Amino acid sequence: MEQVKKRLANLLAVKSIVTVILTAVFAYLAVAGQVTTEQFLTVFTVVIAFYFGTQAERKAAGGEANG
Repeated sequence: MEQVKKRLANLLAVKSIVTVILTAVFAYLAVAGQVTTEQFLTVFTVVIAFYFGTQAERKAAGGEANG
C-alpha cells in the first residue's frame, strides 16, 4: 500500500503533470489535424524519452547510493 501512495505522489510531480498535459495537447492537435503525424511523433518521442530517461537515471543513482 505504501508503494502505491509513493507512485501516486510521483505521478503528481510537476514533471509528470507537464508530460501528461503535453501528451494530451499534442494528441488533440494531431486528431484535429493541426499537427502532422511526423511532428507529433517527434515531440512525443522526445518527451517520453526524457521522462523515462530521468526515471531510469534516478533509479540508477538511488541504487548506487544504497549499494
